Amino acid sequence: MPESAAPLRAGRRWGRARPAVLAVVLAVGPLLAGCLAEPNPAPTGLLNSGPAATGTAPSTSAPLETTQSSNKAPVYWIGRTGSSVFLYREFRDVPEQENPVTRALRAMMKDKPLDPDFFTPWQNPSKLATSISGKDVITVDVSEDAFNSNLDADMAARAVQQLVYTATAAAASSGLIDSGQQIRVRILVDGHTDYVAFDHIQLGDLMTRGAGMVAPVWIIDPQENVEIADGSVKITGRSTLAGSKLRWQIQRAEQDGNKVPFLTGETTASAQPGQGGIFTLALTLPSGDYELRVAQAGADGQPDQNEDSRAFKVR
Repeated sequence: MPESAAPLRAGRRWGRARPAVLAVVLAVGPLLAGCLAEPNPAPTGLLNSGPAATGTAPSTSAPLETTQSSNKAPVYWIGRTGSSVFLYREFRDVPEQENPVTRALRAMMKDKPLDPDFFTPWQNPSKLATSISGKDVITVDVSEDAFNSNLDADMAARAVQQLVYTATAAAASSGLIDSGQQIRVRILVDGHTDYVAFDHIQLGDLMTRGAGMVAPVWIIDPQENVEIADGSVKITGRSTLAGSKLRWQIQRAEQDGNKVPFLTGETTASAQPGQGGIFTLALTLPSGDYELRVAQAGADGQPDQNEDSRAFKVR
């Protein structure tokens, strides 16, 4: 994948010059970094997706996660980019008392995201259990109190897909189910199949991952507020458009707390089989507080779109 990076110069898209920092290509797999989250306060009022729900979404969904040796749980959250709402994933440290699917779903309903741009409408349930039957069916049985949020129909659909994505990701990444086939999820509420989730979505039938639900661009690593000890920052991410051009920028916090442009560059998401959409970078950065931004490059002078951002520290 061709990469390019350059210090900012006057007249470039993101601002003024900063000292050059070496940026080279590094072919690495996704790194799993995370930290323990604090409990998520219950949201209040109506969570309305508004115009965000009608934004243009990609036609593909995220590939199913592959088996990984880490015990971190893949958890999907809801986030906004521009005028659209999508699903984003974090890897989280979770207690090991329960099976991997239950652990991931409990984190999704109980914890809050590391990234403040994400949120979850789910509530911490009094009861939650999961099971796997055959080779491709996950059953989730959750108590009714998990649905105590007021959502419009579009946001309710995203919340249900948030559960489907998290359950299938946890099963696949832990090796409990074959990631080479389509996994289906049945959601029960207090053991029953006739519940209407958030007063909009009929549950009980088998569900699969919905196309176009995941963010067009997302940063996999570093995760939010991670501290990196030696200045060697390995960045991985994904675009739903394999082979697409991406622009990235590093901002650094000044002593007064203001963030200023520090480094910018371009990269191309991989089009290789099995790695479609993955992008990777390696940066050597001095100590400081940084924010990484990645967006799909706009064509023919159009603004860049679907930006994702991530704060991290170098110590």
